[in-house]
Amino acid sequence: MALEEGARCRLLLVRHQLEQDIKPSYLMDHMISDGVITVDEEERIRTYSTRRDQAAALLELLLRKDNRAYISFYNALVKETYEDLASLLQRDLPRISTKTRNSTSDVPSLNVQTVLSEGGVPQRPVVFVSRTELVNRVRDNLYRLLKEPGWITIFGMAGSGKSVLAAEAVRDHGLIEDCFPGGVHWLSIGQVDKPDLLVKIQSLCFRLEQSLDSQSLHRPPNSLDEAKERLRFLMLRKYPKSLLILDDIWDSAVLKAFDIHCRILLTTRNRTLTDSVSGAKYEVEVESGLDDNKSLEILALYTNTKLQGLPEEARSIVRECKGSPLVVSLIGALLREKPNRWRYYLIQLQQKQFKRIRKSSSYDYDALDQAMAASLEVLPEEHQELYKDFTVIEKDVKIPAKVLSVLWDLEPEEVEDILEEFVNKSLLFVDNHSKTNLYYLHDLQLDFLVEQNRTELESLHAKVVRQYQQHYRDGPPTSRDEESLYWFRYLTYHMAKANLSQELYSLMFSLDWVSIKAEILGPAHLINDYVEFATILDKENSDVRSQFQDFLSMNGHQLEQRPFPDVVQLALSQPQTSEVYRQALQKAQGRASSGKLYFDWLNKSSVESLPHLVIHPQQGSIIYSACFSHDGTKVASCGTSKNIKVFRSTSGEKLTEIADQDDEVLCCAFSPDDRLIATCSSDRKVKVWNVERARVMRVFQEEHEEQVNHCQFTNTTRRLLLATCSNDKCLNVKLWNLNKPTSQNTIFGHFEPVNHCCFSPDDKYLSTSSNDGTVKLFEVSTANEWKTINVRSMFAEGDEDVLVKCSTWTADSKRVICAARNAVLVFDIETSDMLMEINTSRLSMVQYCHACPTSNLLAIASSNYAVELWDLEANKKKADCSGHLSWVQRVQFSPNGSQLLSCSYDQTVRLWETEKVHTSSAICLKRDSDVVFSDKDIIVSAPDNCNRLQVREGLMGSMLFQSEEKPSRIRCTCLCRQPPVVALGREDGTVQAAGLRARNALRMVGNRIQRLLASNTKSVLAVGLCSGRVQVLELPSGKLLASLLGHTKTVVHCQFSQNGQRLITSSEDTTLRVWWWQSGECKVLQGHKEQVKCFSLLPSPPTSSRLLSWSFDGTVKVWDMENGEMLQDMEAHQGAVLACHVSPDGHFFATASADKTAKLWLCESWQFVQALSGHQGCVRSCRFSWDSRRLATGDDNGEIRWWDVEKGEALQTFYPKGSALKKIHVSSDFSTFVTIDNIGILYILQRVM
Repeated sequence: MALEEGARCRLLLVRHQLEQDIKPSYLMDHMISDGVITVDEEERIRTYSTRRDQAAALLELLLRKDNRAYISFYNALVKETYEDLASLLQRDLPRISTKTRNSTSDVPSLNVQTVLSEGGVPQRPVVFVSRTELVNRVRDNLYRLLKEPGWITIFGMAGSGKSVLAAEAVRDHGLIEDCFPGGVHWLSIGQVDKPDLLVKIQSLCFRLEQSLDSQSLHRPPNSLDEAKERLRFLMLRKYPKSLLILDDIWDSAVLKAFDIHCRILLTTRNRTLTDSVSGAKYEVEVESGLDDNKSLEILALYTNTKLQGLPEEARSIVRECKGSPLVVSLIGALLREKPNRWRYYLIQLQQKQFKRIRKSSSYDYDALDQAMAASLEVLPEEHQELYKDFTVIEKDVKIPAKVLSVLWDLEPEEVEDILEEFVNKSLLFVDNHSKTNLYYLHDLQLDFLVEQNRTELESLHAKVVRQYQQHYRDGPPTSRDEESLYWFRYLTYHMAKANLSQELYSLMFSLDWVSIKAEILGPAHLINDYVEFATILDKENSDVRSQFQDFLSMNGHQLEQRPFPDVVQLALSQPQTSEVYRQALQKAQGRASSGKLYFDWLNKSSVESLPHLVIHPQQGSIIYSACFSHDGTKVASCGTSKNIKVFRSTSGEKLTEIADQDDEVLCCAFSPDDRLIATCSSDRKVKVWNVERARVMRVFQEEHEEQVNHCQFTNTTRRLLLATCSNDKCLNVKLWNLNKPTSQNTIFGHFEPVNHCCFSPDDKYLSTSSNDGTVKLFEVSTANEWKTINVRSMFAEGDEDVLVKCSTWTADSKRVICAARNAVLVFDIETSDMLMEINTSRLSMVQYCHACPTSNLLAIASSNYAVELWDLEANKKKADCSGHLSWVQRVQFSPNGSQLLSCSYDQTVRLWETEKVHTSSAICLKRDSDVVFSDKDIIVSAPDNCNRLQVREGLMGSMLFQSEEKPSRIRCTCLCRQPPVVALGREDGTVQAAGLRARNALRMVGNRIQRLLASNTKSVLAVGLCSGRVQVLELPSGKLLASLLGHTKTVVHCQFSQNGQRLITSSEDTTLRVWWWQSGECKVLQGHKEQVKCFSLLPSPPTSSRLLSWSFDGTVKVWDMENGEMLQDMEAHQGAVLACHVSPDGHFFATASADKTAKLWLCESWQFVQALSGHQGCVRSCRFSWDSRRLATGDDNGEIRWWDVEKGEALQTFYPKGSALKKIHVSSDFSTFVTIDNIGILYILQRVM
């Protein structure tokens, strides 16, 4: 609301006189206390050199303010004895409307000051800060007393500022004029007996009578009853529209003396006191304390220091004060006298030495511990003992009544009555926003209890554990209610604090406990337990502790899935030496006897370089960026979910979620002190957030015109700047000072989008990477371009555009490294010479790179799902880090270099221990494999990532055969039992075959071999080509036996009949062909509308001539091979049918589809039976067991599932490390399963018996 015209004119009229006489510094202290000007405004006025200039600036500011500022200025003149100047302004003093009573600035007029002084209302404290929201709530309730008498209760714990709040609420001209023209009368009560109470009422009556004529004076009342009647007469007859304020009431019996049908405001710690009196009743709870800024303001005022000039201990002191106005004021008063004791009082607060914190002229207790103790003394002794049990509750933890029912061994109803008493006396707080009431202590109350009961802490924690064990002697709780959640969260904490080491070992080294806690709370809480209690657990067995922690870290993303996976099955993938595996195998063997399915991963020891922690922070959303905090304890991530999540780097536990973004968040970065996070977005905005409060501190939104791609803070706070870069054509790099509303510098140089910007470790330079094919280096101090490195010139001319994705600096700031296409280049910044070039796979693009700040390691992220570690000194790859299932977007080393994080489009953030990834490059197998099962062994053939064919003995892992590296891609492989030969087909059309000891290039048969298949009865090999030709070769000579022409497109699959006389082929040309290959006779099966994926011969007699085929068109068809007739045509799925299998008993057949389902069908009637739902990706494999009772399926998400055919229920699920299981090979007895995932890991799974 603007300043009234009359007041404005008056100010302008007397402005010259005011400028000559006033001292602005004195007046501004009052105006800041009234909340009409800010500290920043005061600072700006103080920058003027002379007193008169400061006065002129203050008056200029006042002219831009509202009526309340004018009144505050007037009152300040009065208080500082400028009565003559105040009289010049009094004539045009504005009236404050009652409609503005909830304004943020409440300044009493001179008349109000007189009314309050006469009524005994305490003056504002020497140091005062406004709590506007609470003041307005009290005033709103006071206005309710306008029409009828009643009671307003301000209640809260000791030291919460109730009395100051009550006094401040009545400092309002409009309130007193409208509601209490009869005055406001203050009476301090405290803990009093009847004689003392009588004296206080006598004093109040005398004060009220004295204000009347002398004839109204009477002798003092002699009893409480007489005093009550005298007070009733005065309040109803002489002061009918007045307010009586009763401060610090402890006993409901005291209130009965004031139950006289008048308007009363009271302060108390017990909210139920007014239950014993009549009339309307209203409440204001003073629960929350001061925020940090208000507390800092108090300390600044007490010590006569500017906010910016407070020492670093000030913020720590404020945190220890927990927002308590009492404690902040106590400390401020002490520091005013001893300004050099900031560190000393901080230590006293941290050590809970409340007895040493003594100083207050306006409070009934000399120290905080006395105030707290006074609250407890009013409890019955048995309840004081129960209250002591709250000593062991962790800070900020809310506890349900059922937990206390277990702890106190009392009925829930009795517990609730006791808790209600504690709440009513402000000894406890209640959160009633959840399904059940949750109870908690203020931090100061908890600190007081801990200090009081320090010698009993261990026994109090032990009591909690004993009561839990007694109550849950038959097993832990299994529900998800608040009671169960408490025990799962904090039972280990109580055991550790009680020094119950054996109980802690037994609990945390148990797979049962891990399973149930992970299901209810998720894995992060469990991992935190192993980290937090590592010192205790390692005394028993550090290896076992590490084994459980590693199991949870590597499988955490699986344990977050719903439905919850079988923990025993997950644990069977742990190393055989692990205690986790030992317990899992024991449980699996026990459950297998009752028919439960479990599968042991036999060759797991061959797996290398996997992450030690996998986190799924943005469920269902792609992650664009992730970064370490500068202390390495936190990781932040952002992406398409439009929010930022911060979690622990040790466990993945979510610490903070900032969910106030308008568009996809492309990058996030911590400030050097980790207090802030900067984000940039597709909406062109740059935001800076307070991490602890998850609140935005600054928004820069006017300058970038296109999406902002990257942001980064300087590496130190010495000169804190934020750099951003964008897709703008010209003004695409900016430097921001967080104290300024606009950018400090716009950096010119690039005329194409800039993808990345990075400060050198010494903050001297900023490197920028652009689509123009260059990296530019700018001097941070001047924002001038220093050097341009032409990356584009390092690639052959005429190639496509060279887009530089990112740049990073070596720790010595002497080299800059950039990523472009499939290469990483290292440059000397002084000479711009290229020192090194690292080339990755020609089929992938480098997405990001980052140099380790403490070593010569370089991490490279690429589009082929890989993370590579290189040694820059040796120019040698150190490791391949396998695990991601999609493009890797970002990599970053932790500040100490011990960890590496990577984030990907697969929605995960993975953390790797740099010293534990293997130093040799991992050999990965391709998924085009073949397997032969024998009674004693399993033979696996597959090409590897070096384009060599490998043949391995599966169980032992020994290499039976390895070819030399081939110049052309190996597209398929095939194993022949007799003779024992392995064959491969290459991109260039070459077929090669080899025994396990000899090898032979059979012949060049055409171009791009698609499929190889050996006959089970003859030493022949069928070769399907992309040209559509089929050739049959003799093994091992390679002699061409037949060349079959007919298909017009790629041959997808080929298979010999049982007797080897016929060869069946399917093709992308939508047809199948049945060849009598020796004669060349052919039968064409036409009817599918899209590529025929595969086919299966139906079991021998009576259906030996029948064929089942399935296609990308979603259909399954049945054919008579003899006459080419289509017998059945079934619309099986909405997506492509990718696999099909007929049960050995010929009763069922199963289909698997891209629509993420498998289906069961009857062979007799070809009718649909049921769908098997639950897969999260395309289902590519299905296979019946030998007895036709079970079905195994595999999908693109990487899951192998086993199903009960009759019930259609999932029996078990195996989760590989990777995904996209192209094919699952199954032994005839359904006990062994072999597959390879997309990151090249071979799995040999055997059923646990």
